[in-house]
Amino acid sequence: MAEKQTILTSDGLKKIEQKLDFLKSVRRREVAERIKQAIEYGDISENSEYEDAKNEQAFIEGEIITLEKMLRTAKVIDEGEISTDVVTLGSTVTLKDLEDSEIFEYTIVGSAEADPMEWKISNESPVGEAILGQPVGSVIEVNVPAGVLKYEVMDIKRHN
Repeated sequence: MAEKQTILTSDGLKKIEQKLDFLKSVRRREVAERIKQAIEYGDISENSEYEDAKNEQAFIEGEIITLEKMLRTAKVIDEGEISTDVVTLGSTVTLKDLEDSEIFEYTIVGSAEADPMEWKISNESPVGEAILGQPVGSVIEVNVPAGVLKYEVMDIKRHN
């Protein structure tokens, strides 16, 4: 079975590459040094520092494998092809909540890059999925556990 593509913006690609480089060049060395120091304390069978360092090493190696797979399967969104006519991956969309008139601005990204704290929502999230393909002026309804949310697409632009 083919591996699922990881959809990324160019910013997302850079962040993953930087994180992978940091894990390989800095974190691996730090943990190796912790393991070395723990071994120097003597009997490792009852050494909690050694056990902690080995667990951290396993976590870091797992994260490295995950990031390498993401890069291997990455499909980078060509920012020149991002439409401003309809919402697509890479679009920055201004939405108006029709219940309380609150305005939100989200960038639609692949799930690997989603970060609600940075106003980046996944194309697979309920809101992301509902607004994909919608033009400015569209009113969309999003089913969420709390009920139905209604938004109007106010603006679509390319992510900066």
